[in-house]
Amino acid sequence: MFTLAEENYLKAIFHLEGTQNKEVSTNAIAEVMETKPSSVTDMVQKLAEKKVLSYKKYKGTQLTPHGKKVAANVIRKHRLWEVFLVEKLKFHWDEVHEIAEQLEHIQSEELIERLNKFLGNPDFDPHGDPIPDKDGNIKKTEKKLLSELQKRQQGVCVGVKESSPEYLQYLDKKNISIGTKIIVLGKEFFDGSMVIQVGKDQFFISKIIAENLYVQTN
Repeated sequence: MFTLAEENYLKAIFHLEGTQNKEVSTNAIAEVMETKPSSVTDMVQKLAEKKVLSYKKYKGTQLTPHGKKVAANVIRKHRLWEVFLVEKLKFHWDEVHEIAEQLEHIQSEELIERLNKFLGNPDFDPHGDPIPDKDGNIKKTEKKLLSELQKRQQGVCVGVKESSPEYLQYLDKKNISIGTKIIVLGKEFFDGSMVIQVGKDQFFISKIIAENLYVQTN
Protein backbone atom coordinates (compact mmCIF):
# COMPACT_ATOMS: atom_id res chain seq x y z
CA MET A 1 0.00 0.00 0.00
CA PHE A 2 1.17 3.50 -0.82
CA THR A 3 -0.04 6.87 0.38
CA LEU A 4 -1.62 9.41 -1.97
CA ALA A 5 1.56 11.49 -1.87
CA GLU A 6 3.75 8.47 -2.64
CA GLU A 7 1.59 7.52 -5.62
CA ASN A 8 1.78 11.08 -6.93
CA TYR A 9 5.57 11.01 -6.71
CA LEU A 10 5.78 7.67 -8.50
CA LYS A 11 3.49 8.93 -11.24
CA ALA A 12 5.54 12.12 -11.66
CA ILE A 13 8.80 10.18 -11.89
CA PHE A 14 7.22 7.76 -14.38
CA HIS A 15 6.25 10.64 -16.68
CA LEU A 16 9.66 12.31 -16.33
CA GLU A 17 11.45 9.07 -17.18
CA GLY A 18 9.30 8.81 -20.29
CA THR A 19 10.43 12.23 -21.55
CA GLN A 20 14.09 12.05 -20.50
CA ASN A 21 14.96 8.34 -20.86
CA LYS A 22 17.48 8.65 -18.02
CA GLU A 23 17.71 9.04 -14.27
CA VAL A 24 15.47 11.85 -13.04
CA SER A 25 17.01 14.68 -11.05
CA THR A 26 15.69 15.86 -7.70
CA ASN A 27 15.22 19.35 -9.10
CA ALA A 28 13.10 18.04 -12.00
CA ILE A 29 10.83 16.18 -9.57
CA ALA A 30 10.62 19.23 -7.30
CA GLU A 31 9.51 21.38 -10.22
CA VAL A 32 6.73 18.99 -11.21
CA MET A 33 5.59 18.45 -7.62
CA GLU A 34 5.91 22.16 -6.82
CA THR A 35 7.93 21.54 -3.67
CA LYS A 36 11.46 21.94 -2.31
CA PRO A 37 14.29 19.65 -3.45
CA SER A 38 14.88 18.72 0.20
CA SER A 39 11.30 17.44 0.45
CA VAL A 40 11.83 15.40 -2.71
CA THR A 41 15.00 13.86 -1.27
CA ASP A 42 13.11 12.78 1.85
CA MET A 43 10.36 11.19 -0.22
CA VAL A 44 12.59 9.36 -2.71
CA GLN A 45 14.65 7.94 0.15
CA LYS A 46 11.44 6.63 1.71
CA LEU A 47 10.34 5.14 -1.63
CA ALA A 48 13.77 3.59 -2.13
CA GLU A 49 13.26 1.74 1.15
CA LYS A 50 10.03 0.34 -0.33
CA LYS A 51 12.01 -0.96 -3.33
CA VAL A 52 10.00 1.01 -5.92
CA LEU A 53 12.90 3.21 -7.00
CA SER A 54 16.65 3.54 -6.76
CA TYR A 55 18.21 6.77 -5.57
CA LYS A 56 21.82 7.85 -6.00
CA LYS A 57 22.88 11.12 -4.44
CA TYR A 58 23.89 13.71 -7.09
CA LYS A 59 22.87 11.31 -9.88
CA GLY A 60 19.11 11.02 -9.59
CA THR A 61 16.24 8.60 -9.29
CA GLN A 62 15.01 5.69 -11.39
CA LEU A 63 11.96 3.51 -10.92
CA THR A 64 12.42 -0.21 -10.37
CA PRO A 65 10.27 -2.61 -12.44
CA HIS A 66 7.89 -2.84 -9.47
CA GLY A 67 7.82 0.95 -9.16
CA LYS A 68 6.98 1.33 -12.84
CA LYS A 69 4.10 -1.12 -12.44
CA VAL A 70 2.74 0.76 -9.41
CA ALA A 71 2.97 4.10 -11.25
CA ALA A 72 1.39 2.68 -14.41
CA ASN A 73 -1.48 1.31 -12.34
CA VAL A 74 -2.21 4.79 -10.94
CA ILE A 75 -2.14 6.18 -14.48
CA ARG A 76 -4.42 3.33 -15.62
CA LYS A 77 -7.00 4.24 -12.98
CA HIS A 78 -6.77 7.94 -13.83
CA ARG A 79 -7.36 7.40 -17.55
CA LEU A 80 -10.14 4.84 -17.06
CA TRP A 81 -11.96 7.28 -14.80
CA GLU A 82 -11.57 9.99 -17.43
CA VAL A 83 -13.21 7.70 -20.00
CA PHE A 84 -16.04 6.99 -17.57
CA LEU A 85 -16.59 10.67 -16.78
CA VAL A 86 -16.69 11.68 -20.44
CA GLU A 87 -18.54 8.72 -21.96
CA LYS A 88 -20.98 7.84 -19.18
CA LEU A 89 -21.44 11.00 -17.12
CA LYS A 90 -21.10 13.38 -20.10
CA PHE A 91 -18.39 15.57 -18.62
CA HIS A 92 -16.41 17.54 -21.17
CA TRP A 93 -12.77 16.59 -21.84
CA ASP A 94 -11.53 19.81 -20.24
CA GLU A 95 -13.40 19.08 -16.97
CA VAL A 96 -12.22 15.60 -16.02
CA HIS A 97 -8.53 15.81 -15.10
CA GLU A 98 -8.94 17.19 -11.58
CA ILE A 99 -11.74 14.75 -10.76
CA ALA A 100 -9.71 11.81 -12.05
CA GLU A 101 -6.78 13.00 -9.90
CA GLN A 102 -8.95 12.22 -6.88
CA LEU A 103 -10.39 8.96 -8.18
CA GLU A 104 -7.03 7.49 -9.25
CA HIS A 105 -6.11 6.71 -5.64
CA ILE A 106 -8.98 4.26 -5.07
CA GLN A 107 -7.32 0.99 -4.05
CA SER A 108 -9.91 -1.64 -5.08
CA GLU A 109 -8.49 -3.68 -7.96
CA GLU A 110 -11.86 -5.39 -8.38
CA LEU A 111 -13.57 -2.03 -8.91
CA ILE A 112 -11.04 -0.95 -11.54
CA GLU A 113 -11.28 -4.23 -13.46
CA ARG A 114 -15.08 -4.02 -13.44
CA LEU A 115 -14.83 -0.40 -14.59
CA ASN A 116 -12.51 -1.42 -17.42
CA LYS A 117 -14.90 -4.19 -18.52
CA PHE A 118 -17.92 -1.85 -18.22
CA LEU A 119 -16.20 0.65 -20.52
CA GLY A 120 -15.36 -2.04 -23.11
CA ASN A 121 -11.63 -2.30 -22.36
CA PRO A 122 -10.68 1.09 -23.88
CA ASP A 123 -7.16 1.60 -25.23
CA PHE A 124 -7.10 5.40 -24.95
CA ASP A 125 -8.49 8.11 -22.69
CA PRO A 126 -10.48 11.15 -23.94
CA HIS A 127 -7.23 13.08 -24.55
CA GLY A 128 -5.74 10.34 -26.70
CA ASP A 129 -3.34 9.01 -24.06
CA PRO A 130 -2.87 5.20 -23.98
CA ILE A 131 -4.34 3.33 -21.02
CA PRO A 132 -1.88 0.85 -19.42
CA ASP A 133 -3.14 -2.71 -19.01
CA LYS A 134 -3.37 -4.32 -15.57
CA ASP A 135 0.24 -5.50 -15.86
CA GLY A 136 1.48 -1.97 -16.51
CA ASN A 137 2.14 -2.39 -20.22
CA ILE A 138 1.43 0.65 -22.37
CA LYS A 139 0.60 0.37 -26.05
CA LYS A 140 2.99 2.39 -28.23
CA THR A 141 1.50 4.40 -31.07
CA GLU A 142 3.21 6.20 -33.92
CA LYS A 143 2.45 9.90 -33.70
CA LYS A 144 4.10 13.25 -34.21
CA LEU A 145 3.43 16.83 -33.26
CA LEU A 146 1.43 18.93 -35.70
CA SER A 147 4.34 21.40 -35.68
CA GLU A 148 6.49 18.76 -37.42
CA LEU A 149 4.24 18.66 -40.48
CA GLN A 150 5.05 20.68 -43.59
CA LYS A 151 2.87 22.46 -46.13
CA ARG A 152 0.41 20.14 -47.92
CA GLN A 153 0.80 17.40 -45.31
CA GLN A 154 -2.17 16.20 -43.29
CA GLY A 155 -2.87 14.15 -40.21
CA VAL A 156 -5.56 13.02 -37.82
CA CYS A 157 -5.58 14.35 -34.27
CA VAL A 158 -4.79 11.49 -31.86
CA GLY A 159 -3.87 13.32 -28.67
CA VAL A 160 -2.72 16.43 -26.86
CA LYS A 161 0.60 17.15 -25.16
CA GLU A 162 -0.95 19.99 -23.16
CA SER A 163 -4.19 19.10 -21.38
CA SER A 164 -4.98 22.27 -19.46
CA PRO A 165 -8.65 23.35 -19.57
CA GLU A 166 -7.64 26.55 -21.39
CA TYR A 167 -5.88 24.66 -24.17
CA LEU A 168 -8.69 22.14 -24.60
CA GLN A 169 -11.26 24.95 -24.66
CA TYR A 170 -9.25 26.65 -27.42
CA LEU A 171 -9.32 23.44 -29.46
CA ASP A 172 -13.08 23.23 -28.94
CA LYS A 173 -13.48 26.72 -30.42
CA LYS A 174 -11.61 25.50 -33.49
CA ASN A 175 -13.61 22.24 -33.66
CA ILE A 176 -10.48 20.17 -33.08
CA SER A 177 -10.82 16.94 -31.09
CA ILE A 178 -9.61 13.33 -31.21
CA GLY A 179 -10.23 12.03 -34.72
CA THR A 180 -10.26 15.45 -36.43
CA LYS A 181 -8.53 15.61 -39.82
CA ILE A 182 -6.12 18.54 -40.12
CA ILE A 183 -4.54 19.76 -43.37
CA VAL A 184 -1.53 22.10 -43.32
CA LEU A 185 -2.09 24.79 -45.95
CA GLY A 186 0.90 26.94 -45.04
CA LYS A 187 3.71 27.32 -42.53
CA GLU A 188 5.66 30.45 -41.58
CA PHE A 189 9.41 29.85 -41.37
CA PHE A 190 9.87 32.90 -39.12
CA ASP A 191 7.68 31.92 -36.16
CA GLY A 192 6.41 28.41 -36.90
CA SER A 193 2.77 29.49 -37.12
CA MET A 194 0.53 27.60 -39.53
CA VAL A 195 -2.51 27.96 -41.71
CA ILE A 196 -4.57 24.80 -41.36
CA GLN A 197 -7.87 23.46 -42.64
CA VAL A 198 -10.35 21.71 -40.37
CA GLY A 199 -13.47 20.64 -42.21
CA LYS A 200 -14.43 23.62 -44.35
CA ASP A 201 -12.72 26.14 -42.08
CA GLN A 202 -9.27 27.63 -42.66
CA PHE A 203 -7.41 29.60 -39.97
CA PHE A 204 -4.04 30.48 -38.40
CA ILE A 205 -2.71 28.68 -35.36
CA SER A 206 0.38 29.62 -33.35
CA LYS A 207 3.53 27.51 -32.97
CA ILE A 208 2.54 26.85 -29.34
CA ILE A 209 -0.78 25.35 -30.39
CA ALA A 210 0.88 23.19 -33.05
CA GLU A 211 3.58 21.99 -30.64
CA ASN A 212 0.98 20.58 -28.25
CA LEU A 213 -1.19 18.61 -30.70
CA TYR A 214 -0.39 15.02 -31.69
CA VAL A 215 -1.37 13.66 -35.09
CA GLN A 216 -1.02 10.44 -37.06
CA THR A 217 -0.08 10.85 -40.69
CA ASN A 218 -0.59 7.27 -41.89
